[in-house]
Amino acid sequence: MSTPFILIVDDEPGIARLCERLLTKAGFGTLAFTDPKKAMDYLHENRVDLLLVDIRMPEVDGFSLVSFAKEQQPDIATLIMTGFGTVETAIKALRQGVDGLILKPFENGDELISAAEQALADKQRKQDAAHMQALRPLFDLTETFLAETHPEELPEIIVEAVCKHLRCENAAYYQHQDEGWHLLAKRNQAPLTDDNETFLTVLSHLDAPLTFYDGASSQSEFYEEMQALGLGSVLLVPSMQAQIDAVIFAARSSGDVPFRAIDLDTLLILTRQAAVAVENAHLYEELRAYVKQIEDSQKALLQAEKMAAAGRLTASIAHEINNPLQAVRNCLHLAGHDDLPEERQNEYFVLAQTELERLTTTVQRMLDFYRPGKVKPKEVDLAEILAHVLTLMGTQLQKRAVEVKTHLPKKLPTVMAVSAQLQQVFLNLILNAYDAMPGGGEIEIVARKVADFVEITFQDSGMGIPPENRENIFEPFISTKEGGTGLGLTVSYNIIAALGGELKLLNNNKPGACFQVTLPIGEK
Repeated sequence: MSTPFILIVDDEPGIARLCERLLTKAGFGTLAFTDPKKAMDYLHENRVDLLLVDIRMPEVDGFSLVSFAKEQQPDIATLIMTGFGTVETAIKALRQGVDGLILKPFENGDELISAAEQALADKQRKQDAAHMQALRPLFDLTETFLAETHPEELPEIIVEAVCKHLRCENAAYYQHQDEGWHLLAKRNQAPLTDDNETFLTVLSHLDAPLTFYDGASSQSEFYEEMQALGLGSVLLVPSMQAQIDAVIFAARSSGDVPFRAIDLDTLLILTRQAAVAVENAHLYEELRAYVKQIEDSQKALLQAEKMAAAGRLTASIAHEINNPLQAVRNCLHLAGHDDLPEERQNEYFVLAQTELERLTTTVQRMLDFYRPGKVKPKEVDLAEILAHVLTLMGTQLQKRAVEVKTHLPKKLPTVMAVSAQLQQVFLNLILNAYDAMPGGGEIEIVARKVADFVEITFQDSGMGIPPENRENIFEPFISTKEGGTGLGLTVSYNIIAALGGELKLLNNNKPGACFQVTLPIGEK
């Protein structure tokens, strides 16, 4: 710690020299004046720890000098000397915020030294208390900063916080972007960065806090520019956090009380908090972009697998559409004969209508398959969805001699799911079983209620899944069949997981493969 400096002011030269000698001997830095006006000039230009002043002096009394000193240096400690100690004097000293009062002549030098030490200790306690009072709100500010996760919104919040906590009307936030410095937010007066070479040079070389007060001896272009803006007290604090370079600017107008050491400490803490918040917001931004990319990829995978599965249904669906179309065509042709009785014509029209309804049902099922389902799950009938999928694949399964056996309870609870997505999962599982049995076989589908869930298993009699692939069967691009995309099970797994269920491969020691789908039941 530096040696405390004491300014002594007494119009009696003998008292001034005595105080100077005693305090210097005690290890303090000292300077004595007998002219209070010269002491005022010194206080205007230089920092002082303690002012030791006589009350009664010509032209300027001690209380007036104390008031002037506190205007110039609010943190200064003050100790008054008087040969006329009265209650009125003590009360006035307290009202002035004086840190101590000592009567003269002194009985011994120890009394003066003790009073000076006590005044400096009181000053330090006041400063510590002021620091705590000023810095306590900054801890709450951390929550405000970190709550904002959009980087573009933070500069305005930071500038508002600077004005509030430093009690100033002028503030700005500068950040280095795209090889240059940019002003992102400001309040009232602040230097601009456009074509301002002087200020840009200051920003580029700022590696420590920069302070500027009225009457600064330096006459650089920067200080002249601040004065031209009507600013009398300026703080510039750099922030270098990870990949983000920024500077926070705070200023008070000429004539306002200049910034103090506590204000610089406050801005330093605020700057560190702001830097963490900005970095945190950028990380959130990157995370949001990554999540969106993942979501887009999942949607693309879902659609790609859906279209691939739909392509494999083409032959079966073409047959389902072509048959009723041919029947409708024949019925209309026969009904168009002039010599046909009206009764027979009506019969053909009824047949045509029946086939059209069959055709409409088939097309509607295809549309339901292609059309994206609602994102929000709702109660659906699992048995109905399964029957729908089996109807779509009926012809294809029959041609390969694949028999499907279903074991569903009569009162199977509804499940919480998205109908179109659940169709996609069932279709994938049945198609996988179909591909695993090129010479025909059997698919056994069993459903049951277990606690608050419904379990449905798909057991085929095919070639099964090699042991080395069982652990990673749900990973993308892992396929056990020639020409497979390796996406079907991955997409199905993600769909079931998103619905709050589970899709897993069972090891039940039976030939073929067995997959189990678990879904939460609907509201009771």
